[in-house]
Amino acid sequence: MASLKLSHIYKVYENGHKAVNDFNIDIEDKEFIVFVGPSGCGKSTTLRMIAGLEDITAGDLFIGDTLVNDMEPKDRDIAMVFQSYALYPHMTVFENMAFGLRNRHLPEAEIKQKVLEAAKMLDIEDYLDRKPKAMSGGQRQRVALGRALVRDPKVFLLDEPLSNLDAKLRAQMRTEITKLHKKLQTTFIYVTHDQVEAMTMGTRIVVMKLGYVQQIDTPMNLYNKPYNKFVAGFIGTPQMNFFDVTLNRKGSKVEVNFIDGSKIDLPYDLLSKIHDNYLHGDKKVIFGLRPEHFEVSKKATGLTATITAVEHLGNECIIYGDLGKNDEEFTMADTGRAVIVKTVEGEPFNVGDTINLAVMPEKVHLFDGETEVTLMQDIPDFSRFEGEIKGGQLSIFGSKEKLPPYLAEKLPQQGKVDVEIPPSAIVAGNDYSLKVHEIENIGDKKLAYLEYGDRFLFAFVGKGVKVGDKYSFSLLKDKLQFNNGEEVLLEPVGEDIAFDGKFTKEERKENHERVLHFFYNINGVAFEAPVAHGYKMNAVEGNACYKNTYRYVLNRNDLSLEENGLAGVVKKVVDYGNKTYALVDFNGQEVLINNDDQLEEGMEIKVGLNAEKVGVYSIDIDMKIC
Repeated sequence: MASLKLSHIYKVYENGHKAVNDFNIDIEDKEFIVFVGPSGCGKSTTLRMIAGLEDITAGDLFIGDTLVNDMEPKDRDIAMVFQSYALYPHMTVFENMAFGLRNRHLPEAEIKQKVLEAAKMLDIEDYLDRKPKAMSGGQRQRVALGRALVRDPKVFLLDEPLSNLDAKLRAQMRTEITKLHKKLQTTFIYVTHDQVEAMTMGTRIVVMKLGYVQQIDTPMNLYNKPYNKFVAGFIGTPQMNFFDVTLNRKGSKVEVNFIDGSKIDLPYDLLSKIHDNYLHGDKKVIFGLRPEHFEVSKKATGLTATITAVEHLGNECIIYGDLGKNDEEFTMADTGRAVIVKTVEGEPFNVGDTINLAVMPEKVHLFDGETEVTLMQDIPDFSRFEGEIKGGQLSIFGSKEKLPPYLAEKLPQQGKVDVEIPPSAIVAGNDYSLKVHEIENIGDKKLAYLEYGDRFLFAFVGKGVKVGDKYSFSLLKDKLQFNNGEEVLLEPVGEDIAFDGKFTKEERKENHERVLHFFYNINGVAFEAPVAHGYKMNAVEGNACYKNTYRYVLNRNDLSLEENGLAGVVKKVVDYGNKTYALVDFNGQEVLINNDDQLEEGMEIKVGLNAEKVGVYSIDIDMKIC
């Protein structure tokens, strides 16, 4: 049994096409992981890289604690079940299942025992003397599973194994494979384009699109908390309804305006984590609701639909329609009107009828109209509040605070500013005080809703904080963003810094042996790179790695002053109040570094970097190499 780790895995073909882009996942021992997505999304390519049937362009693949990038498929201790079964037609079922074991030169008695045990587990004992052509598709798939099973591998890989079966057999085999996983207690990785298979079989699901991972989560989290519109629409049958709307907050309610002129109200409390700039009626938002979360109402609800088709499925009914009444005129250019409703069988519904639709407010999903990313995250990226600068002071949350030197220099001398405050920027302190309205447990964190007027500021708080408390806090100024409308006045300080440079090697004789040394070369200063990085760079880029320019990225904390380091000049000391930085010019590359050593403007310094912590990125194809 084994865990797997895929770290920054890429597959780039010679023509530059990225089939898999920066794939990252830690798979625990005994998990059932499902890769799901439309054709061409990279799921099978990723599976084949795990199997060793495709070379990895960049990244690291670990099975257990072993790096297996360059390991032969036969040595990885994995077994793969293919869509086409891949059985030998001239061999019996027994011979097909025994073939791999005989190639490993196991004793015949042991081979027979393993085959019979697997056949019993899969209920194909009576077919061991048959050849594949005399068996049904479901039986052949069991043989393919048995052939993998007898090897007792660390990991099972299954590439759309049920796609050739009819619907009834697929449902039966889904159950059989799930039972097999529970019985074997082995790691399974399963590829499918069928979201029903993914939802019913996986402990976690990886949703992919065009080579990119969209979301990795449990089936129910994907259903209830999709990260974006694609995931929301891919998971669930029939798929989620989507409508272009605008949102307009009116006190304790948020008015939702649909394309046909319909309006409904949602409680603000349910939408309080949405950034305020979406709630003024002037920004396109995508409203999502699953068909089963509509209710057909006899009362006026503000939302009507004209029925265009009805499907009766016995215990339930699926209604297809368009928003609006049947006497309203729309052109083919109108979009976002089609609606699907799933309801229990009851009163008859007929084509042409107009029905009232009520929504379940707690089931509504909202997505950004441009990025299509959810607006309803568990932990908001930031809260945005208006402040005012006057006389070198920032007024916000009913209090005033003197601006630290750098902010006083960069921000307007007076006037209104919008301040974006992430939860991580709020720490216990004495500058501000707000009442705790609610506390939500999210994982191991406590997210507090701090009341300010009719809105909330979100902050992480300690165990001792309770609802109703006055919470006193300060703001870490280097984590804030200041805006004037859409214009960014000052961005927060990021954790990472980057240098552009070359990659070089040097051959040295050590103890009468030829030894290669590799270097990150920045402005003519060479920092010795880990040997493993050197060989990886060469494996990914070939000899071009010694000609290309790369981006070297590392955390600011991994820089230190050193006599033989990279030379630079301190242009400015940047004082954020809670922390001081130095803006250093390294021969045209300006970098903000920690100022723990009390640097001063005009000082010439030399900086070393922790080469073990450097991430190397290809600038040409936007890929992390190591």
